Amino acid sequence: MSSSNEHEAIIRGLFAAYVQGRKDLVRPMLADDFTFSSPRDDHIGRDAYFERCWPEKPPFSAIEIEYLSVDGDEAAVRYRAVKHDGTAFRNMESFRFKGGKVASVDVYFGREA
Repeated sequence: MSSSNEHEAIIRGLFAAYVQGRKDLVRPMLADDFTFSSPRDDHIGRDAYFERCWPEKPPFSAIEIEYLSVDGDEAAVRYRAVKHDGTAFRNMESFRFKGGKVASVDVYFGREA
């Protein structure tokens, strides 16, 4: 499997684990110095990421990946997240990989879909 295919598989696995609330599957996907940024979070580390972004009850019933492009150690993803009440929104995320693991994620909030 090429690194592009590996990176794509990691991203798809991360989103699937998020819907299932499976932090245990995601922890090994992240680099030790992983950072997460969004309009609400600025370069938070792994522990803060799991604390702030992974509620006990998974917030979504589905995440549909609409666009995924991998270029070397970087990737861009547009997805539609469906909440349990049926409402949905779209976001974009930028991934960076290091040593076969996710080194950083930058999220750009979208609009309701």
